[in-house]
Amino acid sequence: MEAPLQITFRHMALSPALDEHIRRRAAELDQFYDRITACRVVVESGAHHRHKGRIHQLRIHLTVPGGEIVVSRDPSERHAHEDVYVAIRDGFDAARRQLEDHVRRMRGDTKARQG
Repeated sequence: MEAPLQITFRHMALSPALDEHIRRRAAELDQFYDRITACRVVVESGAHHRHKGRIHQLRIHLTVPGGEIVVSRDPSERHAHEDVYVAIRDGFDAARRQLEDHVRRMRGDTKARQG
């Protein structure tokens, strides 16, 4: 990546282990596609629910040549995101899929939609 990885934690304490985990996942994306110019990750802990616990939201914003990739999950839809590591896994998996699609489009491996 050209710009350093930016990680923001909202409504939760900074965790060195969590920070390192996010850095590893971002490095995996960078290994897959080394033309990523910037990556911003926001981890947000929502309000504590009586029966559910805290739901975590993860937003990933990648800047790549020819566009941007944004991953954002609505935490109310995923009770599994009570575990922040599950939210990170799901978010980075979605970013990887979108990045794969972007690479295919840039290479011309997919047909353009006709509308």
